[in-house]
Amino acid sequence: QVQLVESGGGLVQAGNSLRLSCAASGRTFNSDVMGWFRQAPGKEREFVAAIGWTVRHTAYADSVKGRFTISKDNPKNTVYLQMNDLKPEDTAVYYCAAKTTWNNLWSSTQYGYWGQGTQVTVSS
Repeated sequence: QVQLVESGGGLVQAGNSLRLSCAASGRTFNSDVMGWFRQAPGKEREFVAAIGWTVRHTAYADSVKGRFTISKDNPKNTVYLQMNDLKPEDTAVYYCAAKTTWNNLWSSTQYGYWGQGTQVTVSS
């Protein structure tokens, strides 16, 4: 089992920044890919970004490219999502997720492990 715990959400004004953290524990060798998803009220969960623990790859949704940056701290088993120039449409619950292989990154059903989510609210 892999346990994922997110932190760092909150309420910010548009144009400001937040950094989310996702701490992984347990059988982390089963989770070579870490992703961030978000879900706004009444909407489906959508892919935001992904990073590999061992492969030097990152991927982003078009809606966040240039504003969000995903990074990792391998010794700490922690993944970060730096969110800059936040917009009201970024408001959602943000989830950290883990999967084993670098494919089908955009599909939430491919991720076997999920955190509990952290709320991000951006006011205009």
